[in-house]
Amino acid sequence: MSLDVSPALLEQAERGEVDEADFVDCVRTSLPYAWEMISSLVAQLKVDGGDFADNQTPPPDEQARGQLLRALASDAIRGALQRHFGVRLAFQNCHRVAVFPLDPTVDERLARFTSVRAQLLNQSPELRDC
Repeated sequence: MSLDVSPALLEQAERGEVDEADFVDCVRTSLPYAWEMISSLVAQLKVDGGDFADNQTPPPDEQARGQLLRALASDAIRGALQRHFGVRLAFQNCHRVAVFPLDPTVDERLARFTSVRAQLLNQSPELRDC
């Protein structure tokens, strides 16, 4: 799963002057499932408040799963999304995406969510090949 990079954005990168807003737009259009997932979680967090918002529903197909993996496994993409939305992203398995506010009061909750223990407790046979 690669990004659909426009010639103009590629030219920016070649010059060394990439505008992050242009990069974020490239991510939005290239990875629409991942974008929608993260956008909806950010909206949910704003509406509901609390320590975090997360998704526990597996993606509908392998293409969608690949988009999530691409968005969250790439440091550049993940970092740009976190800055764009003003949140911290966390990821478990092939689909459990969570957004946390940029608030030190939730640091302990984020640490628990991303802990080895939480990872192990979030396993199931159904997700073995995800």
